[in-house]
Amino acid sequence: MGLGTWQLGADWGEVSEADARAVLEASAEAGVTFYDTADVYGDGRSEQIVGRFVADHADAGFTVATKMGRRLDQVPSNYVESNFRAWLDRSRRNLGVDTIDLVQLHCPPSEVIDADETYDVLDQLVSEGIISAYGVSVETCDQALSAIARPNLASVQIILNAFRMKPLDAVLPAAVAAGVGIIARVPLASGLLSGKYKLDTIFAEDDHRNYNRDGSAFDVGETFSGVDYETGVAAAQEFSALVESSGLSDATPAQVALAWVVQQPGVTTVIPGARNVSQASSNAAAGELGPLSPKLREGIRSLYDSRIRAQVHGRW
Repeated sequence: MGLGTWQLGADWGEVSEADARAVLEASAEAGVTFYDTADVYGDGRSEQIVGRFVADHADAGFTVATKMGRRLDQVPSNYVESNFRAWLDRSRRNLGVDTIDLVQLHCPPSEVIDADETYDVLDQLVSEGIISAYGVSVETCDQALSAIARPNLASVQIILNAFRMKPLDAVLPAAVAAGVGIIARVPLASGLLSGKYKLDTIFAEDDHRNYNRDGSAFDVGETFSGVDYETGVAAAQEFSALVESSGLSDATPAQVALAWVVQQPGVTTVIPGARNVSQASSNAAAGELGPLSPKLREGIRSLYDSRIRAQVHGRW
């Protein structure tokens, strides 16, 4: 289990720096060593908090992945070497490092993922020691497959959860064959799979689960995995019932949802977010669950096919 840190910067309601630091400390204590951030999370706030945390644990062997490409409009003409260098210089300052462990293009246009020039520049940045490795964060499976075909690509970050199963069809097998890591994001469908939300749940005004349900701010697939809220709440209740009937009495629905993702062949790490210490510890513990039973897996697949597939499978 890794930790996603979008929520420590912005767009999930207010999280104080003290609370953010407590989340990071709790995750480390629970065994997490992979932290994912981005230069636009809180306009660099997340990178700065993560950077200070890692500096205080210099011998812990943490890996920090950041992302770049969304400080300007997402048009191909902005994905050029001069911008890459400027973005990375800013991220290195935020993180307090000379070399970034892993940088990912942050859901760029398909034209950027398909272009030879993109990888020529990234290879040059590796050779100069500005970055150790590079990957791509994508919205669609087609984008993932295009990136995986590149010989020096280290990783693909993609939405994968019990409500977004399309990556299982082709992306994960291709990644395994190519030796490319898979970083699974939005593993709880923006919290839906915790089973805690109801139709009348109120999200903060600055929480994307409030303002981006129609995709007006960014790709709607990033919010509740693209599932409409009413359908998602009902499906999440069924998911919780499946977990309750499975005999996993000590595991929460959220932990089972995370275990389902991390146990998929080809998944390297899963990056749930956490807004408090309890969530951070609980999420990390999901990595210790034993293999889910075939019956439970079949139930999760059946739920997806009956409730969710028609809404999302053909879109991303």
